[in-house]
Amino acid sequence: MIQFKNITHLREAIFNNGLDQFILVKIGNKEVRLYENSEHRLLTLASTCDMPLTYSWYREKDKDGSVKDHPTIDYQLGSLRDDFDFGSLVLLNSADVLNATDDFGPEIDDLPDGGWYALRLKLLTGRGALCINEYLYEQSRTDYRLSGQQQHDYVDPRNADYQAAMESVCRDHLEYLNALIPAPKPAEIGASIFAVEASVVIPVRNRVGTILDAVRSALSQLTDFAFNVIVVDNGSTDGTTDALQSVHDARLHVIHVAPEEGLGIGGCWNKAIQSDECGRFAVQLDSDDVYSGHDTLQRIVDKFYEENCAMVVGSYTLTDFNLNPIPPGLISHSEWSEENGANNALRINGFGAPRAFYTPIAREILFPNVSYGEDYAMALRISRTWKVGRIYESLYNCRRWEGNSDAALPIEKVNENNIYKDFVRTLELLARIHENNEREDSIPF
Repeated sequence: MIQFKNITHLREAIFNNGLDQFILVKIGNKEVRLYENSEHRLLTLASTCDMPLTYSWYREKDKDGSVKDHPTIDYQLGSLRDDFDFGSLVLLNSADVLNATDDFGPEIDDLPDGGWYALRLKLLTGRGALCINEYLYEQSRTDYRLSGQQQHDYVDPRNADYQAAMESVCRDHLEYLNALIPAPKPAEIGASIFAVEASVVIPVRNRVGTILDAVRSALSQLTDFAFNVIVVDNGSTDGTTDALQSVHDARLHVIHVAPEEGLGIGGCWNKAIQSDECGRFAVQLDSDDVYSGHDTLQRIVDKFYEENCAMVVGSYTLTDFNLNPIPPGLISHSEWSEENGANNALRINGFGAPRAFYTPIAREILFPNVSYGEDYAMALRISRTWKVGRIYESLYNCRRWEGNSDAALPIEKVNENNIYKDFVRTLELLARIHENNEREDSIPF
């Protein structure tokens, strides 16, 4: 077993090992203990399947000595995020590594991760990896934060240099795949008749403790245009429905969804944007969050017209339940750029909030009927073709509390979410490659 330092060190280790077919590599600095016969199992399956990279499930050892199962997930074409969890041990095919890195320059070694991300992107292109669904080793646990605390690491300003380096690597990879998208086109915001100019859309299920805060925040917006609030009540049973009935404001429209309709959050969004009450622009507000000011809706709609956007994304502040800011504070997605934002979106895990959509285009695409990643799928599809506008000041307070659906997820749920987002990335990556190939085929020579 060798410790991965950089690409040059890895290539030297392969040559020094007599060009053995495989080399076992440790990624990161966690303590690792292989179980009996695990290396034999890795070698046998990797050789049988002729895989460039093989990894497995593992167990994590806590400080108190207890051990917990940590299954990993299958690698997909769209597993472009640089934090994909292979665990601490990977078995690499030596010849494949040498071929993949033959044209790597010395600058790859200087990347913050020594070139690991660039290596695995190129190594796995067109071939994939083998995930062994067996626990073959244990590694020390070093991060004891809850899932809700970990999920914003990629936009933490302290990680900005690392993220910029990984963005550059990903862009090179997308160019290699012919997946870079051309300059986005402006949305043609027409003069179609809508009930109102904008609708605040709030899907909800069993949020009796917070739904009125969200509704009042939406209704308190000050605008120079007509707007309404569409709440899609997805079969609430905790008193949410009764709470909504206590609001006497003609601008509030509640759509009731029966359990047998089988709707997730995405399906609720489709109910809202396809309703006759929906405005020209549909603006997101989660049922346990609030806007940070009375001008949020006005600023979002203004941005649509200023830049002819199909989608506008603001920034938000993480707070506790009582709206006190908590680390990392402002989530602005300032890494976004006009030149590469829509490409880099395939690497990172989100677009930001609040999100707003030009309704005719959202109706054309529709959200997938899921309750995680539905907004990410919509945003990726829009950014492939149309311009996305950004507002970098905080428009939204995202409240973190024990009732959040992603506050403290078990590893099985984290994996389920990551599998779906990697699937969405896979679909989008294939679509971008297909569109680029068709575009090039149509160019006369």
